[in-house]
Amino acid sequence: MLRQRVVTALIIIGGFVAILVLAPFPVQALLFALVALAGAWEWSSLVSCQSVLARIAYAAVVPLLSLGLWMLVTAGDIEVAAAVRPWLAGAAMLWSAMLLALKSYPAGGWLWGRVWIRGLMGWLILTMTWVSVAFCLTLEKGPLIVFLMMLTVATADIGAYFAGKQLGRHPLALAISPSKTWEGFWGGMACVAALVFILWSNLPSSYLHLDLGSLLALGLLTGGASVVGDLTVSALKREVGLKDSGALLPGHGGLLDRLDSICGAAPIFALGLLLVGY
Repeated sequence: MLRQRVVTALIIIGGFVAILVLAPFPVQALLFALVALAGAWEWSSLVSCQSVLARIAYAAVVPLLSLGLWMLVTAGDIEVAAAVRPWLAGAAMLWSAMLLALKSYPAGGWLWGRVWIRGLMGWLILTMTWVSVAFCLTLEKGPLIVFLMMLTVATADIGAYFAGKQLGRHPLALAISPSKTWEGFWGGMACVAALVFILWSNLPSSYLHLDLGSLLALGLLTGGASVVGDLTVSALKREVGLKDSGALLPGHGGLLDRLDSICGAAPIFALGLLLVGY
């Protein structure tokens, strides 16, 4: 199983890096939209879509919403950064609300138990994930920025896995994901802090206005948001009795099982970039 997971992960990483390095922005945006569409297809299993037609109809809403929102923020004379900021702030508020809801899980059946709320959550979360990534791609050195966001999420995840395995004693969210521990969480955050320090120490002179404290806050909030995204999807899967969102990725489960952390992290990272003055 471990070998299968590693092979699948290497293939995903290779494809992802190839897209960022070789593809122009329109192709990158389209490919990431397809990823969001696949995520929406898997999310449809969380909202009791039984027929193939119902699942297609549900999934199709995400690229339509994403395209509509992107046209909205890029229209007119307002800079994209200024136009997208309120939407990113709204997404950050949504994830803050999800954190509060997770703290009381499994209470709050009005949220987790209602199909229409789970469906709306999928549309909003996946749409804002795509918009956040697309916005980051338009920035100076956009592909590198997106790669660093993904690297932050991966660092938090890997650090939490090894720290939790060696030191884990106190459950982080026992009712949602029994294997996650507070020791693992803080181990992941420590690894993110180390990553940020290494990156900051090697910044070119044109980026020296980005101070270490701001970048640490950005990295830690991004890593923390990735955990909230992971736990949110885990709670939804638990609510409908699913272990994995799908079987697309051998050794990993579904695409949504890998995308959930990025869903939480992407809007926080994009908004944070604006706030630190990138």
